[in-house]
Amino acid sequence: MDDVTETDADVPWALPSPWRDARVAVVVPTYNEAGNIGDLTARVLALGLPNLRLVIADDDSPDGTGLLADDLAKHANEDGRDRMVVLHRTVKEGIGRAHIAGMKEALARGDEYVVQMDGDLSHRPEYIPHLLGTILATRAGLVIGSRYVVGGSLSTHWGRHRRLLSRFAGRYVNAILHLSVRDPTGGFKIWRRDVLEGIGLDAIRSDGYSFQVEMNYRCKQLGHAIVELPIHFEERAAGSSKISFAVQLESMLTPLALRFGRAGRR
Repeated sequence: MDDVTETDADVPWALPSPWRDARVAVVVPTYNEAGNIGDLTARVLALGLPNLRLVIADDDSPDGTGLLADDLAKHANEDGRDRMVVLHRTVKEGIGRAHIAGMKEALARGDEYVVQMDGDLSHRPEYIPHLLGTILATRAGLVIGSRYVVGGSLSTHWGRHRRLLSRFAGRYVNAILHLSVRDPTGGFKIWRRDVLEGIGLDAIRSDGYSFQVEMNYRCKQLGHAIVELPIHFEERAAGSSKISFAVQLESMLTPLALRFGRAGRR
C-alpha cells in the first residue's frame, strides 16, 4: 500500500448504504482543548454519516472547552437529531475514565459502533469512514488506526527521541502481552458494540493512556480479531500534551499487571 498522504486523508471514504447508515458514536475526551474543539466538531459532523453522534467527555477544562462544546452541541442539535452530546465530568480522573464515560453514554443511546479519538486533532476525523468501512468489511472486533503498519506515518514534527520512545513502548507491550499489534498504544480506534459489552467497561482498571493497552488485551482475551488500518498521525493542532510522569509510570506497570497480576485474570 502506498503511503497515506495529506491529500488522501482529507477525502473521507464514501461508504455505500447501508454501511453509511450505521449508528456510530465518536467519543472524544477533552481537557483544555478550546483551541481545537470547534474545528474538530465541524469536521466530524461533516463526514456524511447520517447516524453519527459526537460524544464529548470534558474533564472540567479550566479553559472553557466544556462551555464551548455546549454551544456547539446546541447548534448541532437544532434540527432535533441529537448529533452531539457533552458530558461534564467534575473530577479529572484520567483519559481512560473519560473514554469509559463516553463509551457508556454511546452504548446507553443504542449506538452500534464506537470510535475513540483524541481531542487535539492529531487524529484526522476524515479517517472515521475508513475505520467504519474496515470494521464492517472484516467483522473484526476492533480496528486500530495505526502509525506503524505499512502506509502509516508520523508527523515530521516528532523528534527522534519521541519516535524512539513510542516504538519502544509498542515493543515493550507486545513482548509482555503478545498482542501481535504494531501500534498497541494508539488511541484512534473503532469498536463493535458487542465487544465493548463483552469486555465490561466497569472492569477496566487503567486511568491513563495505558487504558488503550488494557482494552486491546481484553479484546484479544475474548478471541476477537484486531485489524490495523494505516493512518498519518499529526502533531496536535493547539494546546499542550498532558502526559505526566504518573501516567508514564502507569503505562509501564499496566502490561505487567495484566500478564502476571490479578488484573490479567478474568
